Amino acid sequence: MEYNDDNHLLERVKAGDKNAFEQTFRKFYRKLRIYAFTFVKDNDNAEEIVQNVFCKIWERRDQLRLEGSLQSLLYRSVYNESLSLIRHQKVKTTFHAYQTRQMENTELDLGHQILATELNRHIQSAIAELPEQCRTIFQMSRFDRLKYQQIADALNISIKTVENQMGKALKIMRVKLVEFLPLIILLYLI
Repeated sequence: MEYNDDNHLLERVKAGDKNAFEQTFRKFYRKLRIYAFTFVKDNDNAEEIVQNVFCKIWERRDQLRLEGSLQSLLYRSVYNESLSLIRHQKVKTTFHAYQTRQMENTELDLGHQILATELNRHIQSAIAELPEQCRTIFQMSRFDRLKYQQIADALNISIKTVENQMGKALKIMRVKLVEFLPLIILLYLI
């Protein structure tokens, strides 16, 4: 049986008439799919949106309100479903971008840690090769963060000796770590 009046068609759908539902689907499907496409710019998504709208209408047919026209109900439903899909896609895209950044940062952090560990091992090796007094003064200056005068007082030596020993230590360290200069620069630029 064919229904000509959209309101009568909607009443029949609400009553569970499968023929009325099928007629509604055939009558509006193509126009609704084109309408959905204007939002989502993808045929598959447009088809899915329209199918979802019709599925929801059938599943909730007993809750349908007979306010307005059937056509406006369908277009409003497709509009809302399209916006919902667009929001969902934006959330997925945002999450994917976030996840990608997190993975890249984790890889950078891990690479940074490996490089830092390697550099630290070479620095410790170079420090261990310094003459004893030179090594002591270097460690007090760089690790304990003492000023030259404090080091001189603690070791009971002149400040000039501290300056000379620090100069010697830095010169030896530069020579021993010259091949790691690009690594040092890389670690501090990342």
